[in-house]
Amino acid sequence: MVPSAPSANPSALIPAPVTASGSPARPGRRFSLAGREPYVLAVLLFAAYATVSVGRYLRLGTRSYDLGIYEQAVRAYAHLQAPIVELKGLGYNVLGDHFSPVTMLLAPFYRVFPSPVTLLVIQAALFALSAVPVTRAATHMLGRARGLALGVAYGLSWGLQNAVDFDFHEICFAVPLIAFSLEALLRRRWRAALLWGLPLVLVKEDQGLTLAAIAVVVALRARREGASRVVPYAIGVASFGAVATLLAFTLIIPAFNTAGASDYLAKVGGSGPLDGFDVKIRTVLWLLIPTSGLLALRSPVLLAVLPTLGWRFVSSDNNYWGTAWHYSAVLMPVITLALVDALPAARRSSRPWLRSYALQLPAAVLAASLALTTALPLGNLTKADAYRVPAEVGAVDRMLDTIPDGATVEANIGPIARLTSRCRVFWIGRAKGLAPDYIVFNNRSRWVKDVPAFARQLHPRDTYVLRGVIQGFVLLKRTSPATTPPPS
Repeated sequence: MVPSAPSANPSALIPAPVTASGSPARPGRRFSLAGREPYVLAVLLFAAYATVSVGRYLRLGTRSYDLGIYEQAVRAYAHLQAPIVELKGLGYNVLGDHFSPVTMLLAPFYRVFPSPVTLLVIQAALFALSAVPVTRAATHMLGRARGLALGVAYGLSWGLQNAVDFDFHEICFAVPLIAFSLEALLRRRWRAALLWGLPLVLVKEDQGLTLAAIAVVVALRARREGASRVVPYAIGVASFGAVATLLAFTLIIPAFNTAGASDYLAKVGGSGPLDGFDVKIRTVLWLLIPTSGLLALRSPVLLAVLPTLGWRFVSSDNNYWGTAWHYSAVLMPVITLALVDALPAARRSSRPWLRSYALQLPAAVLAASLALTTALPLGNLTKADAYRVPAEVGAVDRMLDTIPDGATVEANIGPIARLTSRCRVFWIGRAKGLAPDYIVFNNRSRWVKDVPAFARQLHPRDTYVLRGVIQGFVLLKRTSPATTPPPS
């Protein structure tokens, strides 16, 4: 017998490792981030967004009464009641303000965790979730490095950061829906693109037009790709979105509104084309230059920004024209994915300058987002104060804790979100026909010079005594009897 030749593989001569029981050990798996980047990024963004928004709340930095409005609505849904928002007035149904039944989805979470922090954390999670489809689409079409660069740039975009810094708003549901819809569009999954967009009509009354714009882009792209059978469905969805917006503004909202009309529709058309022209131009430039280097203009996906920009720019309310607040958040996934859509063709251009520009643009957009972040809310996370609650805030909270659960309270920005989870809260001066048990307001700017006279002006038939003044916050309690209407 000829002896067998020695193995050519030296490792074959090394005995396989065994476990304590004597069975062969399986080689350990090495963890790799490959393919998981979108999800890791979403987790990091969630932590950053939640830290910013919850931190602002804990430091009494609430910027508007919207957080209180949405908490009152969600609190009502959580107890299976009509969404009466007394901050807007006695018996005011929030569906007569904005048609946003999607906020019902928050009710189960709020029932378990009845706090405004619940709304802020869920909003942070929804914004962070939107980074998953954006980053997936970018890495699929541009490669891992450039795709991840655009994903990070999107997560740091000024529109999302401003929205995170603005307490809570229902558009947090629209952002991931738009992102998932456009990702499906870029991946040529036409049906998924339409289905992801359909719930937009339940987010806010104007989002039906965004759905219509996305459906038009689906029709155009599907026809160009030879999927003609998709076109009738896309046109049908576009029609549905437009009709849904029309019905929301003209029938649904007026039916719930005490005045029988949409307060926001009344503002549309009140602005001429040149009113605030400089502000509007700056907004457009902010939307297109740091987020896409103008290259998003080469993609039809950008059509989806037109409905939102349109109603903002024709409104008589100049708060809509600029870059502040939350109004541009829904545009961020559109612009980023329009850039993702435009880059492959630009990289194949016959013009050398355009090819070079397209190759370098993802890194440039990321650099712009990082640079801008130093002056945006997430930039504050590098400061120690972002993780501390000042001692004076605790003193104000202790004063507010003296207000018993279930009391009626008239308040302004600051105290509102501290009380809406356990009291009936009215905006100061709007408790018509009701003398609340307490009046509490932020008077740090000394906008009220004579507090007793101010209380008499609000409620001349009732008597209020001063119960405390801490760090500019004033608390008064009613001492004379008054009739309090039951909750609506």
